[in-house]
Amino acid sequence: MSDPMISPDPRHPESWLEPGKLNVQLVYALYLLSFLIGISGLIGLVFAYLNRGKAGGWIDTHYTYAIRTFWIGLLYGLVSAILSLAVIGVLLAIGTVVWVVVRCIIGLQKATAGEPIAKPETWWV
Repeated sequence: MSDPMISPDPRHPESWLEPGKLNVQLVYALYLLSFLIGISGLIGLVFAYLNRGKAGGWIDTHYTYAIRTFWIGLLYGLVSAILSLAVIGVLLAIGTVVWVVVRCIIGLQKATAGEPIAKPETWWV
């Protein structure tokens, strides 16, 4: 008889916390949730860093893409905050929010389809 704590459950072959498709989707969802609950973006970043390099293949492109989305979004957000004294900062902040949301949606769509991110190190979408 096998130990239920060691053998995987056939009804749940993949966990949300283990490297894989569900974890990548969780990272993107946490990033989107961070617009309502700020700390969730940091939790998503931690998951991405902890699981990058463990799954291999197309999943690693998503972890790289998600990590870069966080750091580049933070950079854009800081620049927007500094420039908020002028009207241009508010417009840049709106653009940054749109940019992060679009990247997360693209990532979610490709992860759901089991496809890699073509250029995970891009600064664009």
